Amino acid sequence: MSAPLQQTVAGGSSLEGVGLHTGEAVRLRFVAAEPDTGIRFRRTDLVDRPEVAARLEHVASTDRGTAIGIGDVRVQTVEHVLAALAACGIDNVVVEIDGPEVPIADGSFEPFFELLRGCGAAVQDRPAREFTVEGPITAGMPGGASYVALPCPTFRVSASIAFDHPLVRRQYASFDVTVDDFGAEIARARTFGFLKEAEALRARGLALGATLENAIVLNETGIESGELRYRDEFVRHKIGDVVGDLALLGGRLRGHVIADRPSHAGNLELARGIEAAARARSEPIVDITRIMQYLPHRYPMLLVDRVVEFEQGKRIVGIKNVTINEPFFQGHYPGHPIMPGVLIIEAMAQVGGLLLMDAIDNPEDKVVYFMSLDNVKWRRPVIPGDQIRFELEMLQFRRHVCRMKGVGRVDGQIVAEAEMMARIVER
Repeated sequence: MSAPLQQTVAGGSSLEGVGLHTGEAVRLRFVAAEPDTGIRFRRTDLVDRPEVAARLEHVASTDRGTAIGIGDVRVQTVEHVLAALAACGIDNVVVEIDGPEVPIADGSFEPFFELLRGCGAAVQDRPAREFTVEGPITAGMPGGASYVALPCPTFRVSASIAFDHPLVRRQYASFDVTVDDFGAEIARARTFGFLKEAEALRARGLALGATLENAIVLNETGIESGELRYRDEFVRHKIGDVVGDLALLGGRLRGHVIADRPSHAGNLELARGIEAAARARSEPIVDITRIMQYLPHRYPMLLVDRVVEFEQGKRIVGIKNVTINEPFFQGHYPGHPIMPGVLIIEAMAQVGGLLLMDAIDNPEDKVVYFMSLDNVKWRRPVIPGDQIRFELEMLQFRRHVCRMKGVGRVDGQIVAEAEMMARIVER
């Protein structure tokens, strides 16, 4: 099954409201982004408009919501907007926000979902990153949430919850996470809380923006105001939270997630398990010994350590482990080691060369000469301790001349990208 193509928003749109926990007024806006950007939150209210990528490594808190951050830059309660983005299949977008927390709106996923439906989706020319569950993956929290993820051709979430309240008790629901199903079955489900906890939460600086209009508030026997949108609205909202938290994987998910008493901390523990399983599958299919049989490069110019994914004539993924022992760090720069950008592109080109050498006869008698580079971009520095994952895709191959597109990532974040043309010649 070929990977779906990446998507971004086709138009811009905004939403205003207050943060559930901070109570601060905030405006959120979706901005289209280039392929492989991922989902990034941009704090427009801060100097230099810093960005935080929506990735697991940036999770800062799971206290009554999921917050992400880098250093002092934080964005709280990201799960609702991430769930809507995942359901709509948006891979690349900048979420501009002029405050510390995503607006709670009416407490459901629907305002973000409808905003995205209004924007529309623009298909991009690169395959979407996917996480496929290939065997049982379990996770859980001591005395709390427990999970199992199983292979499934679609993304499906089943969940059960239990609360000692007459409107909740034990609830179970199960849905495929598609645009249509999410919109009909999950989007309108609102967040909920208990009136008896309100004072304690506010004393901790939480729920300062909570009202009867943006949350289901449960008293001892029922709800303080209004009616439920679904009989089992509570478990449906929990399923939406699972979708939003798992979006922090940074890719689309294929698998059936079964959750009992899910929580934000538990959701993220499962996400880490899925990520670890994907990493474990990235064992080398071509090791350094075979690489040296194909490539003429030797120390200090051999810049590929292993190949972990390969589709003949189509795609290759190679790894470069960057250590402080690299000779170029002696002069680039003393006291502030950064891998030269030209060597990052050289490493990318060597991975591309391995894809080419498998497409010809007698590769040991051939060498790859690169003819041109286009659309070269460096996104962030590479330093000792980083592992660069190079992903290259064949665009065209005719008469020993080819065009390829490549991207290099460290911890899921793009460090460099380029398009390149190469020719295969006799040694």
